[in-house]
Amino acid sequence: MTAETMEQDIEIGPAEAAEKVAAGAQLVDVRQDFEWEAGRIPGAEHIPLEGLPAASERFDPGRPIVFQCRTGSRSAMATQVFRASGFEAYNLGGGLEAWVEEGREIEPDGGIVAGSRPEAS
Repeated sequence: MTAETMEQDIEIGPAEAAEKVAAGAQLVDVRQDFEWEAGRIPGAEHIPLEGLPAASERFDPGRPIVFQCRTGSRSAMATQVFRASGFEAYNLGGGLEAWVEEGREIEPDGGIVAGSRPEAS
């Protein structure tokens, strides 16, 4: 198996992510608090990327995990780490941006995909 094939196996699109979650996969949003508050996938659990190591015992190793962030970069790192630890983990390629582009639901009503951290005034 080549690195490219392995990458394709762990990166999935919004439709496949939704199917996996509907079939019982755990959905984990690794974005920052302000991003989570702006808009999120219904049913996702929020654990910022830096909090994942401390929260790893909360995951059921018998269930797949789909990680997501805004564009898929941070969640790709989480996916690789969890795969290396023996979990069946997947990355939502394109992240929440791809999810919304496909017209999939986010919450709360009127929710948005937050960009970079707002400047403090």
